Amino acid sequence: MTEQNVPQNKNAFNIPEVIPILPMHNVLVFPKTMIPLEVTGSASILVDEAMTKDRLVGLIMSKKEPEKPNVYTKEDLHPVGTCAVIMKMAKTMENHTQMLLQGISRFSIEEIVEGKPYQQARIKIIEEKDVKDLETEALMSNLLSLFDRILKLSPFLPPEFGPMAKSITEAGTLADLIASIINAPLEEKQKVLNIADVKKRLKELTLLVNHQMEVLELGNKIQTKVKDDIDKNQREYYLRQQMKAIKQELGESDENTVETEEYSKKIEEKNLPEEAKKEALRELDRLSRMHPSSAEYTVSSTYLDWMTALPWHDSTKDNLDITKARQVLDEDHYGLAKPKKRIIEYLAVRKLKPDSKGPILCFVGPPGTGKTSLGQSIARALGRKFIRLSLGGVRDEAEIRGHRRTYIGALPGRIIQGIRRAESNNPVFMLDEIDKVGSDFRGDPSSALLEVLDPQQNNTFSDHYLDVPFDLSHVMFITTANMLDTIPPALLDRLEVIELNGYTQEEKIKIAERYLIPRQLKENGLNASQFKLTSKALNTIISGYTREAGVRNLEREIANACRGVAAQIAEGTIKSKTVTEKDIHKYLGPVRVLADIDSRITKPGIAIGLAWTPVGGDMLFIEATAMKGKKGLTLTGQLGDVMKESASAALSFIRTNARELGVKTDFFEEMDIHIHVPAGAIPKDGPSAGVTMLTALTSLLSGRKVKKHLAMTGEITLRGAVLPVGGIKEKVLAAYRAGIKTILLPEWNRKDIEDIPPNVRESISFHFVQDMMDVVKLALEPAKDKKTAKKTAKRNRPVAPAKKKMKKKAEKLKR
Repeated sequence: MTEQNVPQNKNAFNIPEVIPILPMHNVLVFPKTMIPLEVTGSASILVDEAMTKDRLVGLIMSKKEPEKPNVYTKEDLHPVGTCAVIMKMAKTMENHTQMLLQGISRFSIEEIVEGKPYQQARIKIIEEKDVKDLETEALMSNLLSLFDRILKLSPFLPPEFGPMAKSITEAGTLADLIASIINAPLEEKQKVLNIADVKKRLKELTLLVNHQMEVLELGNKIQTKVKDDIDKNQREYYLRQQMKAIKQELGESDENTVETEEYSKKIEEKNLPEEAKKEALRELDRLSRMHPSSAEYTVSSTYLDWMTALPWHDSTKDNLDITKARQVLDEDHYGLAKPKKRIIEYLAVRKLKPDSKGPILCFVGPPGTGKTSLGQSIARALGRKFIRLSLGGVRDEAEIRGHRRTYIGALPGRIIQGIRRAESNNPVFMLDEIDKVGSDFRGDPSSALLEVLDPQQNNTFSDHYLDVPFDLSHVMFITTANMLDTIPPALLDRLEVIELNGYTQEEKIKIAERYLIPRQLKENGLNASQFKLTSKALNTIISGYTREAGVRNLEREIANACRGVAAQIAEGTIKSKTVTEKDIHKYLGPVRVLADIDSRITKPGIAIGLAWTPVGGDMLFIEATAMKGKKGLTLTGQLGDVMKESASAALSFIRTNARELGVKTDFFEEMDIHIHVPAGAIPKDGPSAGVTMLTALTSLLSGRKVKKHLAMTGEITLRGAVLPVGGIKEKVLAAYRAGIKTILLPEWNRKDIEDIPPNVRESISFHFVQDMMDVVKLALEPAKDKKTAKKTAKRNRPVAPAKKKMKKKAEKLKR
């Protein structure tokens, strides 16, 4: 061990211009501070040579990571370092040297000097001037105060540092001492070392010490809080253990133990499936190790409540008496032969094969046709529980599959919730308005329904909350929709679609007499002797106040009449009332639906088409007119692209076959044509109006009116072929309600007439056409004679301005 007495004043050292430098990586030395250091390799040679001379070495922080060989440029080192003297040195082993260093003064590197096995540098000593003024004293006083607080907050710093710092009178030395002691990043300390001006150094160090003090105060606050919590928990644990011991002495049981035993008993009684039982027991084990005041305790107990409340094996016994089931269905609904037939078939299959899976039915039809109430009747006929879930506007997948238990307030999806409410694993489950399911950033509920509504997959339906399979194969799912277009194809493929089309007038009368009137009498506090509605009055309500496919508005109007009579009876003005056709105006107001077909077909250029809408069929009036102009075609009435194309195709066909249609070949050269479809506020589209548009144009240009009480539908081609269209039943029923007597349909739609009720088929004359020439012959009134036809066509065709001028000029020449 080599030792030397080192002078306290740096001026006692003769610091040469060139000194050996020792780049440092995780250590920073300030002037007037001491530090132990161990070096190896070439640094040991540096120490040996320094010991033989003046024992001086330059310590400077490196900017880069240590590398081999340890060669540094000026740019790799920080701008300011500390010149230190080796106070003690000892060799521990070969090329390993331990030493004790003391900083003397700051220096900056001028240049790196080569020529030694270690690095040297030409340096410039940074002189420090001791400043004593009022600001400096204030900075020192503030710094000492902050440093004293840091010592109190830092248990790892010895308290002796406080008196030592207070004994220092030099501002620069005080700043260097405090900077070397505080626990700050080396980069921040280097900033302090770089500052030669004492005042600036004191200000920079004050900011650093302030930050360090805030960190220590916050850490101390956190530590105190954690300690208080630990002490509180330990105290609670000790008290609980005492309470437990007291209860055992008194022979009382622990509440937590009692609840755990109850859950265990429920799990055994429920006879859960193997996977569900395993998950329930695992959660029960977690629950037994929790304290009731824990937040997780409520989550686990709620989960076990759901697991033990679900009807895993509980089911209702099906009523397999087919005669009785048919009787129940007929009691609740009039007509609806197809759905009733399908339910009876399902019952027959269940009777022959009890383990058969339930069908996934989809009732499609206009509003008010009894889709939802039919589901209730099916449940009553089968003797099952009925659950209804409305899907209209549902946009979150979690509504179907549930939320994962990681979320606060998580619950199973509405499918599992419905099963729990039913307390049976085989209810009739109605998913209402499946065509109105939406999707957004939360997921696509229709995709989640793919598993629910697939008989091959729903026996292992997994709800996110339960996280175990639940068998839905015993559930009879029934879905309802107004239209199929908005249902995703993959979902529609899983559904057995049964169409519920609109009712005829006769069917509505029967439904009103059997179901609607008795129900409204009951709801309005009347009996059959106080209120009666004649058949003619009922006919007037159906034809004059409601024009719908279903019976919802009809029931509403009957309710209006019942309330009117109930008010008179309550006032004492009458005791009973038989509402006749003449009384309807008094209770329901003026007629809302007018039979205007005859009044609208009064001149050539008007034809009646048939349209399909989501709420049933409807009448479509198409009007055409001509005016002076040249090759202009105007289409109005909010028509879609397909409908506009149909109008263009119809006009092209007429121009191509003008001679055969009795139209002047150059008619389009002299006029503009305007086609309008009334009810302009309603958007319209589709190809089925092509036949009607062509008929209206031909009627206009030939001067022949369309026959009365005649309607048509069909798509046309440029060559005049009539193509099939959809929605035939709805269109025919709408025509029947409007009083149409003759309907022209495409030949390919002949098969669809089988679905039309027999009384409607008998009331309407159907003509099936393949070519537009056949349509024109059947739809237009025959011309009385050629001369009259020419005059009529000429009257409907505008005269070109040029021809008028020529005519006047000829008359002048004759004079």
